[in-house]
Amino acid sequence: MSGPQAPTAVAENTPRRRRVTVRGVVQGVGFRPYLYGLATELALAGHVTNTPEGVVAEVEGSAAAVARFCDLVAAQAPPLARVESVHHREMPPVGGTAFTILTSRTGGPARTLVSPDSATCADCLAELAAPADRRYRHPFVNCTHCGPRFTIVTGVPYDRANTTMAGFAMCPDCAREYADPADRRFHAQPVACPACGPRLRLVPAQEARLRKVEGADPVTEARALLKRGAILAVKGLGGYHLACDASDQEAVALLRRRKARGDKPFAVMARTADDVRHLVRLSPAERSLLEGRARPVVLVRRRPHPSYAPGDPRPADAVAPGSPDLGVMLPYTPVHHLLLGLPGDPDGPRLLVMTSGNLSGEPIVTDDDEALERLAHLADAWLTHDRPIHVPCDDSVVRVCDGEPLVIRRSRGYAPLPVSLPLPVRPALAVGGDLKNAFCLGAGRQAWLSAHIGDMDDVGTQRAFERAVAQLESITGVRPEALVRDRHPGYRSAGWADRNAAHRPVVRVQHHHAHIAAAMAEHGLDGTRPVIGVAFDGTGHGDDGAVWGGEFLCADYDRFTRFGHLAYVPLPGGDAAVRRPYRMALAHLRAAGIDWSDDLACTTACPPDELHILERQLERGLNCVPTSSMGRLFDAVSSLAGVCHRAGYEAQAAVELEGAALHAPADDTTAYAFALHASEENRDGAVRADPAPVLAAIVGDLRGGVELALVAARFHRGVTGLVHRMCARARERHGLDTVALTGGVFANTLLSSACAATLREDGFTVLRHHLVPPNDGGLALGQLMVAARATPTPTD
Repeated sequence: MSGPQAPTAVAENTPRRRRVTVRGVVQGVGFRPYLYGLATELALAGHVTNTPEGVVAEVEGSAAAVARFCDLVAAQAPPLARVESVHHREMPPVGGTAFTILTSRTGGPARTLVSPDSATCADCLAELAAPADRRYRHPFVNCTHCGPRFTIVTGVPYDRANTTMAGFAMCPDCAREYADPADRRFHAQPVACPACGPRLRLVPAQEARLRKVEGADPVTEARALLKRGAILAVKGLGGYHLACDASDQEAVALLRRRKARGDKPFAVMARTADDVRHLVRLSPAERSLLEGRARPVVLVRRRPHPSYAPGDPRPADAVAPGSPDLGVMLPYTPVHHLLLGLPGDPDGPRLLVMTSGNLSGEPIVTDDDEALERLAHLADAWLTHDRPIHVPCDDSVVRVCDGEPLVIRRSRGYAPLPVSLPLPVRPALAVGGDLKNAFCLGAGRQAWLSAHIGDMDDVGTQRAFERAVAQLESITGVRPEALVRDRHPGYRSAGWADRNAAHRPVVRVQHHHAHIAAAMAEHGLDGTRPVIGVAFDGTGHGDDGAVWGGEFLCADYDRFTRFGHLAYVPLPGGDAAVRRPYRMALAHLRAAGIDWSDDLACTTACPPDELHILERQLERGLNCVPTSSMGRLFDAVSSLAGVCHRAGYEAQAAVELEGAALHAPADDTTAYAFALHASEENRDGAVRADPAPVLAAIVGDLRGGVELALVAARFHRGVTGLVHRMCARARERHGLDTVALTGGVFANTLLSSACAATLREDGFTVLRHHLVPPNDGGLALGQLMVAARATPTPTD
């Protein structure tokens, strides 16, 4: 070697050591085994361990090998990992020839992320179905690439001792796999087998209190019960499901009565996506969601006239009456696969109803003793096990709009993955709203949304909220220095924030401002330029005391101005009008100066005595808060058109109106038109969109014999036209060209798609939700962002 090259050669051969800290979803996903393999391959010495701040490794070897290690840390990470950052710094070499995995280090603030639960992987399914494998038909097979995570975590770092698997001692075979760097279960914390548990058992209703185990194979007996029309309570990852054979008309109807479900659609679980292709129009994007690791319920458009081949499952009429969509999910636990049947098994049910184990409005049941008590009048038997559920987690619900996911409920499979923020925020807790509650913890440039909590009217849901707040704070290490709430004075979530402030400031955020801020945040907008926010929902407390919900706001994170809104109409009886859409139809007709004639469906739907009382109520303004809600206008049109007069679940009237519009002939392009009144005519300075011409046109079409589908489609096109006209006015007046479509009404994909297409054709940039729901399940993210720029009010 020549003289000039010698110094370089000496430098390359000099041992180097670096400390590497990896943050993100890097615990419980096989990250330490991955780094062990990478270091061994590069002949590096050192060690790796879990810590509250993430995975920390120290590597020592040649400069090239150490540099290569640092380059590959994120590039070849395990499938469930999500690397947020990799930091490394030089350390003095200490020698050594081996690379080891050290016992996890505890202490210090949590800075790592916990993985969501993940559906059973292909390798584990192969073992489940292989008679020669020691995990053949084991209901809890999992590995580093799949299985429970978030729902079993009791603390960080993520080790078996900090999960609900802590009480299950590993047998020698599992311990050997756990310690073998070449094994797929190397440091897989929930590792299990038939020898070491957990254990599955079937508890028939008549023996529930005695807790006797009947028979040797709980799954076989459970399937026999399902075949006989029984309803089973099945313990899953994040709670109990109620299950029955979806093709059994009597069983589905019985479940609907017992659960007090009304007409709200049930979700179904199929063995494979191909098992529902005859029932729904399944796009590649929808199939990808169904078969992915998160395994949400996917809302898919139903075929109007399914064609059944021999053996095709035929769901009962009561599964999803009146809904244009069918909620479908695929098995995501070994128990689900065993219930439905492994490949080659012809005897299992092809389609199961799988709905949350609770009464409507109550939180999902997770505790075994509580399940035996609270589900006693709902279930005929319990298929349960002895692995505790630490964190309740309902199924997520997603639909596809224009080829992109639209999250309706963000929970299992997604929580607690954080959302990256465009601006840093101080540590804060945003408590969300009262419907579809989900709260949000934020610090720095990350926000953690909770799993779906539910509706806060129920006391059990409020307790679940408190437990979930404590749990998410413990695993994220965020200690809120401020609380954020809706401005509604009666929200239970808001009251909780006020009571629990403990001398921390409380920030109050207007409902629709929060919706728009959530859309801005998930699209990475820093707020330096306002957007036109179109916030359509059912209910939101307005700054003038009215019920808002058909809003056009010019907004950034700091402030908003109300550019326009639907004209106010009375909301007769508050929640009574929500449950009985004919009340909203009659209120809208009266505001439009249209008589309540007997040839209109909404008039005949209202009982005569109630009709008389309603007339007096509207005349005198008794219990008639004004509302600008677009959700309530959808209700009104649904009843006026004769689609839905009584709503048994939230947004039923609007859902069924959307379904009716899907059947309209494609060659009809007529759109009903709203009247716009200039801002100077209105006290609040906003443009007022008057639906009176729309209602008059609908009444005219109905009296002229126009088919229902056309009326529904023309109304959707009318709303689309209103959105375009209002945004065009806002652009002309304020120079804004970015539109955020948000609020629960935009879960309607027919409307969302039409609005986005029309706006984009006119040069607008359109923001729609993909990461968080457009409904109140995403509200807390927007609250957090607005609060980051607000001046809080100290609260005792």
